[in-house]
Amino acid sequence: MDFELPSRGLVFWPVSNGDSTTVVVDSETYLQIDLNHLEKSDDDDDASWPVVDELVNRLPRVGDRPYLASFALTHPDQDHCKGFTELLDRVEIGELWFTPRIFLEYKKDLCSDAAAFKQEAERRVHETINADGDPGSGNRVRVFGYSELLEEDEFEGFPTDRLAIPGTSISTIDETNVANKFSAFVHAPFKDDEAGDRNDTSLALQMSLYEESLKMCALMLGDLSYPVINRIFDKSTPLDLEWNVLLAPHHCSKSSMYWKDDDEEQETLKEHIVDAMEEASRSPNCVVSSSNKVPESNNKGDDPPHAKAKEQYETITESFLCTMDQDFPIVVQFSEQGIDFKAESVVGVSATEAANRAQGNQNAPTTPQTYGIR
Repeated sequence: MDFELPSRGLVFWPVSNGDSTTVVVDSETYLQIDLNHLEKSDDDDDASWPVVDELVNRLPRVGDRPYLASFALTHPDQDHCKGFTELLDRVEIGELWFTPRIFLEYKKDLCSDAAAFKQEAERRVHETINADGDPGSGNRVRVFGYSELLEEDEFEGFPTDRLAIPGTSISTIDETNVANKFSAFVHAPFKDDEAGDRNDTSLALQMSLYEESLKMCALMLGDLSYPVINRIFDKSTPLDLEWNVLLAPHHCSKSSMYWKDDDEEQETLKEHIVDAMEEASRSPNCVVSSSNKVPESNNKGDDPPHAKAKEQYETITESFLCTMDQDFPIVVQFSEQGIDFKAESVVGVSATEAANRAQGNQNAPTTPQTYGIR
């Protein structure tokens, strides 16, 4: 397939209703956030991409194996870790990022790939404890969030420098300092959410990529719903909430902004959170929905993506892009114009045209267009 990864930027793979985001920090440092590996069929209308195969072919190599600096799991649902067993078998993963929730899960409640992730996370935690420090690439972990579970005897000796709690930033990946290229601010999970609904224990990050004087911010909120998102926006500083790219939580679910409070009879739009998202946006910007095509409307009880969520996102962004509207992955990268959003339903069609198509405009531009900032 005629597709190239950016030299530094973000890649949102078309994987149906699921998340697979590749962060390219530099030519040697790749961070994969979640995975929904789908075998691509011969059907020309099948827009899904086999992410593991793509990574194997595109990652840098250490010895005879492809090298992925880090794999981050926001939460252990199948649409966020499908294919992890194959990835682990075919790729050298320097470091695993995850939340303590994985240790609270029973194997019977996990899909096979999530169970494999839990087993690998437990192995690496014990390697870390036994090493009394750094166990080396291929055995490293970073745990996001704090849990009383980590105080139990099983985890005695686990180093605190392998923990990243909300309100802190990190700028190392697999023990490589990438501070001049990348940083990640930890928003969630909060300590008192660890035993709640699995979606609300999602790892939430603001990631920043740097290119000389330019900065690109991406807000990644996993499958969080309104109560936790509202808490994030209430507790965080404006700088830590900035985004050029917002990955629509839970595959463009309405639960990020529509909610039924205890004193309400039915869910209502929480306009203040939509306003807060808009206030945090930087120009240029786009909202990415990692989902199937968003329908014109939904029936009660429909799974995401939700049309009413898309409608709200379109009021706060310059471009709403859906992964399964594209034949190629959505790419956000640095360019001569500044920050470039590339979404191709055919080769050479830009995010501008993709946005026009979503709004029903069939008039294609005569030349590719991009959004830029300096």
